Amino acid sequence: MTAVTWDQQLIDKYNINGPRYTSYPTALALQPNFPHQKVFETLASAPQELSLYLHLPFCHKLCYYCGCNKVITRHQHKADRYLDMLAQEMAMYAEHLGDRVITQIHLGGGTPTFLTEVQLTRLHTLLNRYFLIAESAELSIEIDPRSCSDDKLRHLRALRFNRVSYGVQDFDEKVQIAINRVQDTELIKHQVQLSRELGFSSINLDLIYGLPYQQPTSFAASIDQVIELAPDRVSLFSYAHLPQRFAGQRKIPDSSLPSAPIKLELLQLGITRFSAAGYQFIGMDHFAKADDELAIAQQQGRLQRNFQGYTTAGQDCMLGLGASSISQINGVLWQNSKDLPDYYRALEGDELPVVKGFSLSADDRLRAALIAQLICHFELDTKTFSETWQIDDFWHYFAAAQAKLQPFIEDGLVVISEGVIQVTERGRLWVRSICACFDAYLDSEATAPRYSKVV
Repeated sequence: MTAVTWDQQLIDKYNINGPRYTSYPTALALQPNFPHQKVFETLASAPQELSLYLHLPFCHKLCYYCGCNKVITRHQHKADRYLDMLAQEMAMYAEHLGDRVITQIHLGGGTPTFLTEVQLTRLHTLLNRYFLIAESAELSIEIDPRSCSDDKLRHLRALRFNRVSYGVQDFDEKVQIAINRVQDTELIKHQVQLSRELGFSSINLDLIYGLPYQQPTSFAASIDQVIELAPDRVSLFSYAHLPQRFAGQRKIPDSSLPSAPIKLELLQLGITRFSAAGYQFIGMDHFAKADDELAIAQQQGRLQRNFQGYTTAGQDCMLGLGASSISQINGVLWQNSKDLPDYYRALEGDELPVVKGFSLSADDRLRAALIAQLICHFELDTKTFSETWQIDDFWHYFAAAQAKLQPFIEDGLVVISEGVIQVTERGRLWVRSICACFDAYLDSEATAPRYSKVV
């Protein structure tokens, strides 16, 4: 992606509320009192290959920027009870999955490396007890460098984990202090190198732009540090400052945050430098080496998106386990309780901890497919799409979206010609807002204000 220039008017115009579209509808559409029988009926018709996401909420220390569902504790035994409950949840699902095969497993959090080697071994044993895991399965884990010793990293590899993702966020010490996440650069370098020596097939590093005290010069230095480490993938996430929702963020003064133009400059720095270093710009927040599976999938038109972000495994075949996790299978979404006591209470009562869900309508499904195509590949053939989804007249069906797209067209962010909707290079930075034109739920004032800013 080539460098583009910005003007303040454009930034102000499109720095609007909008979802990240890891699903459509977004999780905000999920409704309470979702019948558990619907979950089991959905599993009966699930695809033969599934992905698993396990949410492990525990952290030793609070990172002020974090908006994830987490439990801050120093009591290691709390993870033992959590594993007890995960075992019960696994057992409840296992009897409905038959011979379906798990091809991807991802441990997220929280801090998955909060678990000790013994606890990680137990979790691995439970997974193999209750699920049929493919020999070639992708096993990935999010790592806080501060909670992962060399021995733990070796242990993860012995348990057949083959992908690791390190939370870097920023190498600058002033930024680290402001977000309460101070971690030594040499430690990260050492762990990345050891991961490579141990034979992990993919290494990802996370950065966040828009954090307190970030400036172009210092952030450019952090980007260069990442490039020097040569990970297979890089995630470059936008910090969403929502102190009214996340108490930890109230410790971050508004005055310390970069302005919208500076924040956009930070993103542009990332795009320019990672692209120059040979990384393919996958989309809003991901970069991958040209020979990485994500890059190849995008080149071949196979890239998809689910609650874990960009994926090669499909967007409608993921089972979530643990507090707050979300499942998405065959057009049905459901979410577990975010509250740990409620999660435990349900399982102890031999009930699924599912508290809300949503079944996609025919209209939802076709809009989900359209948004996924645009956000993954930045273009859509309206004729092919209409034939696939049996729409007589594309622009008649999406008349409201066509009107909403007009400003993007006038500003050179979208081009429509010969039956193709094309998001331009400039427009890629606002692809979320462009996709929102096709979102039938955004007219609801009850949901729109809760979405985070695009930049």
